[in-house]
Amino acid sequence: MTKIIFIDGKNRARSIDAKNNSTVMSAAVNHGVGGIVAECGGNAICATCHVYVDEAWLPTLGLVGEDEDMLLDTTAAIRRPNSRLACQIKVTPALDGLTLRLPDRQS
Repeated sequence: MTKIIFIDGKNRARSIDAKNNSTVMSAAVNHGVGGIVAECGGNAICATCHVYVDEAWLPTLGLVGEDEDMLLDTTAAIRRPNSRLACQIKVTPALDGLTLRLPDRQS
């Protein structure tokens, strides 16, 4: 299991244990993390799993793919340089302690 930390708009942190090889989005949904809507179920077509990645973790995640990049332009909350779609982040042991901030809205 890999620990993922979500921080909501009121600066409250919630830590979950995510299964390796899953996605951050599916782990969030399975643990009832509020703020991850995931309308498309992780098919990278809706952008309702938008998160802000703690900048220290950006190099670990690698580059944003072309499809993800286009979808990030359609998010309900402001796109920032550290914006990612949780459905596109695969959980690995290297992400233990990954910290994500939830945007103020997803749709």
